[in-house]
Amino acid sequence: MSSGNPSPIPAFARESALARPITTVTRRARLIAVESVIGHDAFGDTGITYTEAGNWGLTDMQFRDSIRPYTLEQKDNVKVSAPVHVQRRFQIAEATAGLFENSRLPMWIYDLRTLSFLGVNDAAVECYGYSREEFLAMTVRQLHLPAERSALLDGALKLPVSSVQERTWQHVKKDGTVIYVEVARSAVHFAGESACLVIANDVSEGKRSELLYRMLMDTIPSSVLLLDENLCVVSANRNFLEKSRQIAGMTAGRRLDDVFPEVILEEMGLEQQIRNVFTSSHATQGQRLTYRAPGVPIRVYYYSVVPVNWAGQIDHVMLLMDDVTEQVRLGEEIRRMERHLASVVESASDIVISTDTEGNILTWNKAAQRATGYSLAELKGRPFFDYCDQTGAASVGKLLSKGASGESSGRIESNLRTKDGRCRPVSWVFSQMTDDAARTVGFVVVGRDLTEQRKFELQILESQKLAALGVMARGIAHEIRTPLAVSSSAAQFLMEDDLVPEFRRECAEKIHSGIRKASTIIENLLRFAHPSADKSKTPLDLLRVVKEALTLVDHQAKVQNIEIRTHFPPEPCQVLGVPSLLEQVFINLLLNAINAMPSGGTVDVLAEQAPGDVLLRVTDTGEGISKEDLNKIFDPFFTRAPLGKGTGLGLSICYSIVDQHGGSIGVESESGKGSTFTVRLPSL
Repeated sequence: MSSGNPSPIPAFARESALARPITTVTRRARLIAVESVIGHDAFGDTGITYTEAGNWGLTDMQFRDSIRPYTLEQKDNVKVSAPVHVQRRFQIAEATAGLFENSRLPMWIYDLRTLSFLGVNDAAVECYGYSREEFLAMTVRQLHLPAERSALLDGALKLPVSSVQERTWQHVKKDGTVIYVEVARSAVHFAGESACLVIANDVSEGKRSELLYRMLMDTIPSSVLLLDENLCVVSANRNFLEKSRQIAGMTAGRRLDDVFPEVILEEMGLEQQIRNVFTSSHATQGQRLTYRAPGVPIRVYYYSVVPVNWAGQIDHVMLLMDDVTEQVRLGEEIRRMERHLASVVESASDIVISTDTEGNILTWNKAAQRATGYSLAELKGRPFFDYCDQTGAASVGKLLSKGASGESSGRIESNLRTKDGRCRPVSWVFSQMTDDAARTVGFVVVGRDLTEQRKFELQILESQKLAALGVMARGIAHEIRTPLAVSSSAAQFLMEDDLVPEFRRECAEKIHSGIRKASTIIENLLRFAHPSADKSKTPLDLLRVVKEALTLVDHQAKVQNIEIRTHFPPEPCQVLGVPSLLEQVFINLLLNAINAMPSGGTVDVLAEQAPGDVLLRVTDTGEGISKEDLNKIFDPFFTRAPLGKGTGLGLSICYSIVDQHGGSIGVESESGKGSTFTVRLPSL
């Protein structure tokens, strides 16, 4: 600098600095503003050194007065020492000198070498919560998140700067609050060192909205693409990126035909559908799309295109794709299971029927159609019990009522009426159908046609009767021979001529009595060996049936020295049943009791009335039944009798007959202490 230049530090300025100190930041900001406007070289032309200027302590007015000789042309023929372009720059510097302090945006200056703060404005102090003194003791990196403080961050902060806007940073306030700021940086010189002037803009609210939008997009379980009018992808959510194995940076900005295979776009007409939505402003729904990304199994989507209305204009559309691959797979699996179950039901040899809670028929399988001759179309919606006999209809109604009220279902036997008017005996099992709330919504009825079983049981019954006849043959022969012998003797006496009338009459009575007794035995035998073909149940007195059975086994009991004692109530015990079948039950029970006592003993036959039932007990004092055999004695062909002495069918036949009559049969026994068989039948 030449010595002719005006003094760079006027006296009044020195006095003012002592009287009114100004912060170092303000002084430095002014110098940096002057230097950044007029240029480093022109600043040197003023004759103001950094050391001297740094010691200034001027007010705004004093600062302007100090630089006026270098910015204004002097009058009165006084030569202006600074060039015109320098004066212009000083004028700009004077006008902008207060922008740093007065800016509403946070601003600071930091050293590019040390990253230390050189100055901050009031807006930065207010925004971040640090005092000026705290700022000047910090480095710029301390505004960043601890996790981001690294050599990479330091390198980014020390890079050459420009005035263009840079990336968005996350800064931490003094109270720990994290904010998002967009920064613009400018290179400046300060005291001969490279520095950086930073202008920060707090964009936290906008960033939070952007993050919320991104979070909402990424939490949507559907795949979402936002498209503009040029069919370019504006944004894609995480679900789409994961399913398509793409990244956001490689998807945003690309056209739709760069994201989806061309064959899919052509086959689905997707591009045209999207353009139609832009034109019509109406969404499309429920279209199916099959898509396969490279290296990924085929996925099935249902997609829709939704217009995005902004200020009354459709400037974007949203492509929503729901991945229904698993639902489609499960649907196919369910349909396959339904077909399998339907095939099982249709192929079953048993009758399978489903009804609603009122008993109206819903389904009817082929076995039911074969058994009755009715097709499902003829019966659907009709009450099931309309096709049972009178007794069966009542039992079915009771079971349906119990099942609808939540009680366990059961099983019955009833006759099923066929299309040609015949009846087929069927054993029915009722099971409840429930919904997810465990409420009864219907019934599954499985029936087994007992026609062939009844024929087989009848054959077994007849053979068992013949076997029983063989056992009773000796007693029967004795019973018949005795009255025949008496009748024969009386007849021989009648052949003599000299008989007195009284003796003749007595002989005649003996003959008549013997014939009548033999006739009774023969009738009982015929009734037992050839029961009535009518198997329909009729009201009967159970005591009379038991007495007839006792008559047939009485002689066998006497031969084996067995006493039979009866304990019957005086009034009849009325039940509904088939007399010949019930007689067979009691004959078998009595013969079993007799055979259990080869050395003699006692058989007690007890009948009694119970609420709703008639009980009949047969108790013997024989060998008893072991615990191991108690659960097997009603099984067909199970016997402990020596070979040739028994078929093992007697008790199984008894069980079947009692079950057909809606009753039950049980046994109580201990080895060596005898047995008690109890038959329980519904009373009338």
